[in-house]
Amino acid sequence: MNGTVFIVLLFLITANALYVAAEFAAVGVRRSQIKELAENGHWLAKGLLPNIEDTTRLDHYIAASQIGITLSSLILGAYGQATLGQDLALLLERIADMKALAAQSTAAVVVLVLLTGLQVVLGELVPKALALQYPVQLALYTYLPMRWSLKFYSSFIAFLNGSGMILLKIIGIQHSRHRHVHSPEEIDMLIAESREGGLLKLYEQQRLRQALYLSRHTAQQLMVPRQFVAAVDIETPPRQLFQIVVEAPFSSLPVYQNSLENIIGMIHTKDITAHFAEYKTLPTVAEAMRSTIRVLDKVTGDRLLAIMRQGRSRKLIVVDKHGITQGLVTLDDMLITLTRGVAKGSKEAALQPEYLPDGRVRLPGLLRVEENVLWTGLPWHSQANTVADHITSVLERIPEPGERVIIDGLEVEIEELDGSAIRSVLVQTSSSPEASIPKDGD
Repeated sequence: MNGTVFIVLLFLITANALYVAAEFAAVGVRRSQIKELAENGHWLAKGLLPNIEDTTRLDHYIAASQIGITLSSLILGAYGQATLGQDLALLLERIADMKALAAQSTAAVVVLVLLTGLQVVLGELVPKALALQYPVQLALYTYLPMRWSLKFYSSFIAFLNGSGMILLKIIGIQHSRHRHVHSPEEIDMLIAESREGGLLKLYEQQRLRQALYLSRHTAQQLMVPRQFVAAVDIETPPRQLFQIVVEAPFSSLPVYQNSLENIIGMIHTKDITAHFAEYKTLPTVAEAMRSTIRVLDKVTGDRLLAIMRQGRSRKLIVVDKHGITQGLVTLDDMLITLTRGVAKGSKEAALQPEYLPDGRVRLPGLLRVEENVLWTGLPWHSQANTVADHITSVLERIPEPGERVIIDGLEVEIEELDGSAIRSVLVQTSSSPEASIPKDGD
């Protein structure tokens, strides 16, 4: 037994580790990271990028890694048995006075266990952990050996990939390429893990989750209910209309006939100004009114954005299947939903959830009921869309300001009403959220 044997064994374990790291790094690295490095002139990234972007080349890249892992493992076992195994068998014969067959069997088992342990720890677990933690670095550092391996194994890869696809086709399974794709649920889990790891703040997690699930929110969930909509009657006299428009903090107002259940158009401040400048008289509501776009309450958030873009409208009227107005959805409100702040150009700040010094949390009545858990730690399971709707559905009545009630295990104080609608509530929670409170400027 000499040093050459250990050098060869170490080389084979290192080769196995390299192929393992290359495989996990190639699958785990984000294409955008490699693309950014390539655009900045990183020569390794330029060479690696085509193998990450093209699914066929990525398949070959992974196949080369797997061939390298298999060959290095087989050669390691065979070489170890031929060298260490033989030397250990002779040693057992002399020291333990064992027969040749028994010594060889014992030596084979000892060497197998020893090499397997080293292979698993140094050649599998360690490089895999490093590749998952540092995918960009490992993907770049292993690129050159992998490029040489791709050339060396090219014929073998083509044969193995072809054979594999034929077998999959025979058993009726469609071959799928390696792709860097994640479902919304998986992305949500990654966001949650980043939040738990301290990389994201609570309000940042909320924004990302809202954007991720925008297509799952309906117009009914995103709209401002009609009882909160400021609107004007079609019969409003011109002077009163002018006063309403001047005093309103909005650039446009819906127009209704008989009741808010029947929105028939939209009136814009600039149209009244333009009419007065041209005709020197104030217009009636009918003269200044524009048509409006109506959408069903089941339309999803992504479709709402598309309809706004196509119709060049920032406000849509939400109706049910009978055509009865349910509320108003605006681009500003959708942006506020996504960013949990005040959208640029909005003239009225939306009431936001906030933690209070006394340990309670203030929740807006229009907060989505599923977001309650992010602020109180206790989920509310309800068919209602908002906190206000859930509270009134549980109580089966309109509560009074200052009234305290227990809702799903939480003590809730009705802080403020807007007419018959709950504007905000104070919730007593036993959690200690101060560390998660978003600070100004964060």
